[in-house]
Amino acid sequence: MKLYLDDLRLPSEEFDFIARSYEEAVGIIQEHGYMSYISFDHDLGADDEGQPLKSGFDFAKWLVEADINGTYPLAEDFTYKVHSQNPVGKANIIALLDGYLRFKKR
Repeated sequence: MKLYLDDLRLPSEEFDFIARSYEEAVGIIQEHGYMSYISFDHDLGADDEGQPLKSGFDFAKWLVEADINGTYPLAEDFTYKVHSQNPVGKANIIALLDGYLRFKKR
C-alpha cells in the first residue's frame, strides 16, 4: 500500500491513501498497518495562531519509533520519496530514514 503525505498538493501518481496532516498519517498506519511506499512533504501547515503543525519529519520519527518498538513495523520492502520543497526539511527526513534503514539492514 502507498501513502502520500502533503497538506496541499495532490499526488502525480496513484496512492492508496492521502494524508493531509501528521495525525491523519499516523491514523492511517494505525488503522491499516505498514505501507510499502510513502511520499513525504515536510511542512504540513500552521494552526490558527500561525504556529507550524507537526511535520513530515515528525511523522518519519514516529515511523522509526513505531518500528523500533514493534508497534507498527515497517514493510520489508519499504521505500520512500521526499517531495517537499523545503530543502532542509527534505534533507532531515532523508538523513533519518536512510540512516535508520541502513542500521536496520545490518
